Amino acid sequence: MNHHAASRLSAMWRGLGYLLASLFTAAVALFALPVLIVPMMARAWASWHRRRAERMLRRPPSGSVRVGAWRVLGWLCTYIVTSLAFGLVAVLCAGNAVATAVTVPLWWALPAGTRAGGFAAGVPLTGWGTALTLGTGQIVIFAALTYWLVPPLARLHARTCVALLSPSAAERLTQRVETLTETRAGAMNAHGAELRRIERDLHDGTQARLVAIAMRLGAARESLGEDPQMLDRLLKEAHEGTEEAMAELREVIRTIYPPILADRGLAGALTALGTRSAIDTTLDIGDLGTVPAAVETVAYFTVAEALTNAAKHSRATRTTVRVARAGDRLSIEVTDDGIGGADETLGTGIAGIRRRVLALDGTVHVHSPAGGPTTIEVSLPCGS
Repeated sequence: MNHHAASRLSAMWRGLGYLLASLFTAAVALFALPVLIVPMMARAWASWHRRRAERMLRRPPSGSVRVGAWRVLGWLCTYIVTSLAFGLVAVLCAGNAVATAVTVPLWWALPAGTRAGGFAAGVPLTGWGTALTLGTGQIVIFAALTYWLVPPLARLHARTCVALLSPSAAERLTQRVETLTETRAGAMNAHGAELRRIERDLHDGTQARLVAIAMRLGAARESLGEDPQMLDRLLKEAHEGTEEAMAELREVIRTIYPPILADRGLAGALTALGTRSAIDTTLDIGDLGTVPAAVETVAYFTVAEALTNAAKHSRATRTTVRVARAGDRLSIEVTDDGIGGADETLGTGIAGIRRRVLALDGTVHVHSPAGGPTTIEVSLPCGS
């Protein structure tokens, strides 16, 4: 069997399963209609079916349905009608092929009245020759109908479902405004927390050290020519305190904008991250061109956080980092071979990645099934 035929056969089985499941759920929906017209239930039901349709079309899941209640109810009515119609066609085609294949070898055991009805066109079955000829012909016809008709019907049904449950241009704009409002609020809160942290680090650490240095230098000035040993000790302590204050300042600056980005650029900074990673890391960095500083910072912290998570939580032995630019989008993909099951609600750093990325109007997708692998995909706007 060549690749094309195998692909068509796989599409037939996938489409057949999809249409039969849709037929069943449509029948359930008819009986449960009073419950499903409740907006909350209808929206959850619609979200589940849109995910089914997206899997049928092999599209990435788009989350919960966020369209108006009347749109959901309109989809529900359309879904019941199309599922019953398309599902019955699938049952007719596949069911007849299967029933005939089972019945042909047993034609002689059928009641006489049933045997006289024949398989097609009312031709009576009077012997093995008639049974095999008519039975084989009927199997071929219905199997061919299933093979050629079911996949496009399933795709049409799935496309209709996705189209009816996808937001309109006005709804997408409204949702975008809501998302930007939420992410801006999150970014402002994060920015405020970051400023408070920087102020605390400077006040409690660097400023305290500078005060101590000033006091030691004042004492050293007073002891000039009186106690050489005390002068030497005070100058030594002031020198050590200066070095410690400079180290703390560098650490504070690194959390704001890593100096390595200014020194080596994004590609060089990511290469350094991969080299310093606690686990084996493979880097695939394309031609990134000129990237805005804000995007560079988010990209750098995304990769740094993802590598840290892989080393600390996933039990991974290897990670792969791919960074590429296509037009005005910078894409980042970090994959590890760990145990999976990443949950951003447990404080694994993914929430921080998402907050930084959404603040720049980017997108984050995390795929981490139990058993692994874990893949974090980030897309950032970076200008043309």
